[in-house]
Amino acid sequence: MFGQAEIGIDLGTANLLVYSKDKGIILNEPSVVALDLNTKKVLAVGSDAKEMIGKTPGQIAAVRPMKDGVIADFDITSEMLKELMKKAGKAAGFAIRKPTVVVCTPSGATGVERRAIQDAIKSSGAKTVHLIEEPVAAAIGADLPVEEPIANLIVDIGGGTTEVAIISYGGVVSCNSIRLAGDKLDEDIVQYIRKEYNLLIGERTAENIKMEIGYAPIEHAEMKMDVRGRDLVTGLPKTVVVSSYEIQHALRESLMAILETIRVTLESSPPELSGDIVDRGVVISGGGSLLNGIQEWLAEEIIVPVHLAPNPLESVAIGTGRSLHVLKKLQKVTS
Repeated sequence: MFGQAEIGIDLGTANLLVYSKDKGIILNEPSVVALDLNTKKVLAVGSDAKEMIGKTPGQIAAVRPMKDGVIADFDITSEMLKELMKKAGKAAGFAIRKPTVVVCTPSGATGVERRAIQDAIKSSGAKTVHLIEEPVAAAIGADLPVEEPIANLIVDIGGGTTEVAIISYGGVVSCNSIRLAGDKLDEDIVQYIRKEYNLLIGERTAENIKMEIGYAPIEHAEMKMDVRGRDLVTGLPKTVVVSSYEIQHALRESLMAILETIRVTLESSPPELSGDIVDRGVVISGGGSLLNGIQEWLAEEIIVPVHLAPNPLESVAIGTGRSLHVLKKLQKVTS
């Protein structure tokens, strides 16, 4: 208990997860902060703040300080981390003092963005901070044999970024990252409903639509859903009925961009490893991998088996926590 605490953090665009070696996932909260705009004081973080999105009075704003997997607002991210580390300590049952932290960064992050993540974690009280690339963490969390000379193809569809990487012998052989994932799918739904129905909906409503009736481009039985929002013509509240076929059409373009990223990664794979991928298939993780029909659609398009990670939402956090013992093999320690 008094030993050096070791924790893994998945500092995601949509959610922040903290993993402890002994207790597993000890914190899973949305990466949202509610701020008083006049005093710049943090009023709430995590789930409490997410409840406020789109429902706050003028002087209070619910903001997401992470964008595209990297820090958009350094000060607010630091405040959010401090508050969430306190929550994590309560959940773990002991104070997390000066922990050793492993945190994941998108593989496409620049040196400046990586340094900002390191500094923000240090300012929240960490003793040493190690960075690990998100796809490697996702692969470790999905129980893939990353240390062996076998190709492991991981597709991590998060909130802000989609990471596609071929990992073999503890390192990334080929990797592509696009800043398009779950948040962009929500945005597509908002724009479609605005254009087709002159109805303005919020991002939480769009996320619910995506989870309920959002489909990848596959054949499926039609589903319908009542959607409430503000009529842009009259300015009054209005309800419309939206079909899953319409949402499927709205999401198509972004999903094709994700598919293209997977194709590009496969094209740059060494031929020896391509053989492994045909046998072992692709593993998908992250919140976006839970979209209805995405597994069947990808399997059809890239003609290799597609498997869902055991805990798709928690894979990266579990991988960052577990990576401490393989970190020395995976990368030189950065401090």
